[in-house]
Amino acid sequence: MTTMACKTLSRINVVDRCINDAIEWLEAHQKPDGYWMGWLESNSCMEAEWLLAFHFMGIDDKEKKHGLVNTILKSQRPDGSWQVYYNAPQGDINTTVECYAALRCAGFPPEHEALRKARKWILDHGGLNNVRVFTQYWLALIGEWPWKATPALPPEIILLPNWSPFNIYEFASWARATMVPLAILSARRPVRPLPPEARMDELFPNGRDAIKPILTRPKNFLSWDSLFYWVDRLLNKYVNFPFHPGREAAIRLCIEWIIRHQESDGAWGGIQPPWVYGLMALYNEGYGLDHPVIKSGLNAIEASHWSYWEGDALHIQASNSPVWDTVLSMLALIDCDIDVNSSGMFQKALKWLLDQQVLEYGDWRVKVPNVEPGGWAFEMANKYYPDVDDTAVAMIVLARILPKFRGSAKPLVWALKRAENWVYGLQSSNGGWAAFDKDNTNRLVTKIPFCDFGETLDPPSVDVTAHVIEALAYLGKSLKTKMVRKAIKYIRSEQEEDGSWFGRWGVNYIYGTSAVLQALNAIGENMSQPYVKKAALWLARHQNKDGGWGETPASYMDYNLRGRGESTPSQTAWALLGLMATNDRSFDEAIRKGIAFLVTRQKDGTWDEPQYTGTGFPGYGHGSRTKLQGNGETLAQGVELCRGFMINYNMYRHYFPLMALGRARKYFGGSGTSLLF
Repeated sequence: MTTMACKTLSRINVVDRCINDAIEWLEAHQKPDGYWMGWLESNSCMEAEWLLAFHFMGIDDKEKKHGLVNTILKSQRPDGSWQVYYNAPQGDINTTVECYAALRCAGFPPEHEALRKARKWILDHGGLNNVRVFTQYWLALIGEWPWKATPALPPEIILLPNWSPFNIYEFASWARATMVPLAILSARRPVRPLPPEARMDELFPNGRDAIKPILTRPKNFLSWDSLFYWVDRLLNKYVNFPFHPGREAAIRLCIEWIIRHQESDGAWGGIQPPWVYGLMALYNEGYGLDHPVIKSGLNAIEASHWSYWEGDALHIQASNSPVWDTVLSMLALIDCDIDVNSSGMFQKALKWLLDQQVLEYGDWRVKVPNVEPGGWAFEMANKYYPDVDDTAVAMIVLARILPKFRGSAKPLVWALKRAENWVYGLQSSNGGWAAFDKDNTNRLVTKIPFCDFGETLDPPSVDVTAHVIEALAYLGKSLKTKMVRKAIKYIRSEQEEDGSWFGRWGVNYIYGTSAVLQALNAIGENMSQPYVKKAALWLARHQNKDGGWGETPASYMDYNLRGRGESTPSQTAWALLGLMATNDRSFDEAIRKGIAFLVTRQKDGTWDEPQYTGTGFPGYGHGSRTKLQGNGETLAQGVELCRGFMINYNMYRHYFPLMALGRARKYFGGSGTSLLF
C-alpha cells in the first residue's frame, strides 16, 4: 500500500473512529429505562429561590440547604455578581439580588466576602430599584420589599371567560402555570420575615423609603400603559378594602386549578416557577408539609430528573429534557446508519419513546377543541403541555425507521398518525407553529405590569415550523400540500435581510438558519433559489478561523453579534447540517474544516461545551423575532439578558456533532481525502 493510500485510509478511519467512540459514549450513558438526559444548566436563581422557599415554608433540611449554598457560591463571578449565561459580558441584577437574599437567609453575615462583593456590585448597578417583578415578589415574601410596591396580579383572572383578551389561556403555557399560584400570593401578601440579624438593611443605603414602585405614571393619559397603571393602582388599594366580592371564590378556583395540574412526579408544568410558587401558594392556604400534594411536590426535588449533586453542591434544574435528548440522540444514531432492528440500545430507546406519547387532553384543547391528543412533552412528566418541537422530531425518528423496521410496525404507524393529526391542529393562522399553543399572539397581555420578567407569549417560530416541515416531508408531504405551502410562506416572510433566520429556541441565527435549510431540502424545495443560497452564504461567511462556528446569546440584543462567538461543537454541527442540506459543493471546503474542528476536539468519545446554546426566553416580552434597531420591541435589558433565560443543554455537545459527522460521511461518499482534509 502506498504512503498516500495509508494516509487516506487513516484519515477516513479518524472520522469512523470518532463516530464509533461517540456511539459507544451514548450507549454507556443511556439510562436503564432507555432514555438519555443531560443536565439542564441555567442560572443560580434556581437554587436561590429554593432556599427562599424553604425559609417561607419553614423547611429546615440542612443537607439540601448546604448543597444549595455551595452551588450558589461556586457560580459567583469574580466581580461579585451572578450571570444568566456562561461568560456573559456582565452579571445580572436579578440573579445577583436573589442569590444575595438566599445567602443572607441561610445565615451568611453581610461581612462575608461573597456578600461584600455582591453588595458592591448591586449598589454600583442601580440597586434594588432595578430588579424585575419576580425578584420583587421574592423580596416581599421575606419582608424585604413592600407588597404595595409590586404590581398586582389579581386571582380574579381565573374567572375571566375564554373570549376575554386577558383570560389565562391568552398567556403562554409557562406564564399561565406560574401566574395562577402567584395570583394567590399577590392577593394574600404573606410575609415570612427574616430574623432581625438577617435583615438586608445594607442594600438600602438611602433607607427603605427610597424604594420606588416598578410603575411610573405615563405621560400619555390616553394609552394602554396609562390604563394598566391606573388599574394596578386600583388593584393595589383593593387589597385593603373591607369587602372583596368574588375574591375567595377566585382563590378557591386557583387552588383547584393548581392541584388539578400537578404532574405525576409532584412538580408542575415540567418547569421550576409553577412548581415552587405552587407549593408556597398551597402552603400559605393551609396545606401542611405532610399534605399529599405538598409532600409529593417536595419529594420531587429528590428525583434524578430534577436535581443532581456535583461534589458537595446541589443543583436543582429549571426543567428536564429526557424526551428532547432521547429523540435527538436517536436521530443521530439513524444518521450514523445504526441497525435500528438489531441495536438493543436503539430498541430500548424506541420502546421508552412510544410509552411517552401524551394521550391525555392538555391546556392546548382550549384553543383546539376538536383535535385528539398525540404529542410528546419535553420533560419526564408534563401531560398538560406536550410541545410541537419534541413531537416533530419524534415524528422524524419514527418516519425514518418505519420503512426498514422488521418488527410489528403497528405501534409506530399508530403513534405517527396520532402525532400528525395533533400537529395539524396546532398550526397557527400565519402558517407557522409555536411550541405549545395555537395563535398565542395577543400582545395586549404583555402590557400588564406583572409581565416584565420575560416571554409571556408563545408565538409561532421559524425553528419549530422548520422541524414540522421536515417531519411532514418524511411522511410523504410535499410543496403541493396546502399546510406546507402556508408554512413555507411564513418562513420566507421571517427571513432577515442578510439571509439568516432568527432562532427562538436555540442560539440563535445559526440555529434558525440551519433548521430552515434542512427543512427546505427535506420537503423538496429548489435549493438553488436565491433566498436559499443567500442563507447558505450567510452561514459560510460566519465560519471562524478554527473551522468551527459559534454565536453568543448576546446576539439576542446586539444585532451585530449575529452568528459571532467562540466556536462550539453544537453550533458548528448546526452550521454543517445547514450547509450540507444545500447540496452545493462550493461549500465542501468549509464543511471539511468544520468536520475537522469536531474530530480534533472530541475527547473520551464526546465534546466539551460550557457555552449556553439553548434558549428559554430571549427576553423580549413577546417571544417573537425583532430587528433590535431601537424600535422598543424588547423589555429593558442589554446583552446581559436580565429578562432572558438561557440554557446549556449538556447533551447538545454530543448528539448534534454526531449527527453532523454521520451525515458528512454520507455526503462525501465515505471515501477519498474529500471526507476530511
